[in-house]
Amino acid sequence: MPPLAVGPQNPGGDDNDDGRSGTAIISKTKTRTKRPNLYRVLLLNDDYTPMEFVVHVLERFFNKNREDATRIMLHVHQNGVGECGVFTYEVAETKVTQVMDFARKHQHPLQCVMEKN
Repeated sequence: MPPLAVGPQNPGGDDNDDGRSGTAIISKTKTRTKRPNLYRVLLLNDDYTPMEFVVHVLERFFNKNREDATRIMLHVHQNGVGECGVFTYEVAETKVTQVMDFARKHQHPLQCVMEKN
């Protein structure tokens, strides 16, 4: 894009000339938006939380259907940890807090954590 020329700032040539030529360049800058970091929300296995409660948590807070929730719950049970979903920081943090509060309210030691993807 060619520079945009602007006429002299002081066309009369008075004594207040500040030494500028009166030419300005206007340029467009393109802003690039960076994708937000993503975080995995994980459930950790314990020996006390009932499997049905974990399925309920997955359905309620992660919008999983019964089949997917059961599959994830079994994965957590067999492997000690399982991924519930991948979210932006704020969403992941909110989900972890919701799950932990819900588990405490129902007196279960279920642990939910997040880690950078």
